[in-house]
Amino acid sequence: MTLYEAELVVDRRRTAADGILDLTLRHPLGEPLPGWEPGAHIDVVLGPGLERQYSLCGDPADRGTWRIAVLREPRGRGGSAYVHGELRSGDKVRVRGPRNHFGLERAARYRFVAGGIGITPILPMLAAAERAGADWTLLYGGRTRGSMAFTAELERYGDRVALAPEDETGLLDLGPVLDDLPEDTLVYCCGPGPLLDAVEERCPPGVLRMERFSPKASAPAGPDTGFDVVLARSGRTVAVPPDVSVLDAVRAAGAEVLYSCTEGTCGTCETDVVEGEPDHRDSVLTDEERAAGETMLICVSRCRGRRLVLDL
Repeated sequence: MTLYEAELVVDRRRTAADGILDLTLRHPLGEPLPGWEPGAHIDVVLGPGLERQYSLCGDPADRGTWRIAVLREPRGRGGSAYVHGELRSGDKVRVRGPRNHFGLERAARYRFVAGGIGITPILPMLAAAERAGADWTLLYGGRTRGSMAFTAELERYGDRVALAPEDETGLLDLGPVLDDLPEDTLVYCCGPGPLLDAVEERCPPGVLRMERFSPKASAPAGPDTGFDVVLARSGRTVAVPPDVSVLDAVRAAGAEVLYSCTEGTCGTCETDVVEGEPDHRDSVLTDEERAAGETMLICVSRCRGRRLVLDL
């Protein structure tokens, strides 16, 4: 799939909360931007080797601008430090996307749970659920009230939104939100890993949709054995040693592949599987998508066998 890629201008830069910047991007010539649906994110290229993914949190109907929010992470890898310390209004950044592995599916009822910067993909989902006339609630937690972005925008939803700053209420009380879920309810959750794990433990099968910012802590699905990858478009066979990823092996062989996080969380390197059984190790695909075996994240996933044929 060919993604939109362009240099956009930082049209607006403001503080959304303690340690969080709210950025609006536009095309320098005023050209319309591609449409998107709630849950989508874009890749932002901040410099050589400095590419990050940020959820779109504005209005999908606004084709003139894209809005993202960036949390400053003192122990991060440099992306957020650059945005907070160097990026200014009027500067240009290269972006690619949007892509969406966290789309809002139709349901009669939604229970949204957000932690910290995890509110960003959830924000446009609330507006969509409201327009659809769905029954929905949001439980939104953060370290402090001042660290929680977009609280003023959430006020219009009244008591459908429950704010739970940890220094005031303690850890999020998930029981009242997730226990005894009515039929036709979907749970959407985004935030830090421990919150996602806690929500996952409480939800019955099939109702939870989540997006992770870091890889899920889990044991590998299989041993790191070597195997062959056939590049379907050229017919070339590439050997993948036990200590080399599929992504690194095919790139070394000259295949052009988009990639970013190399951790199995962003979805950039998702590749169609023509033949063979993937050993999925990502934090993006749903259980149903893994069972279908039609795509794989080649930065982390491997092969359950001796041979894979990929659409490369």
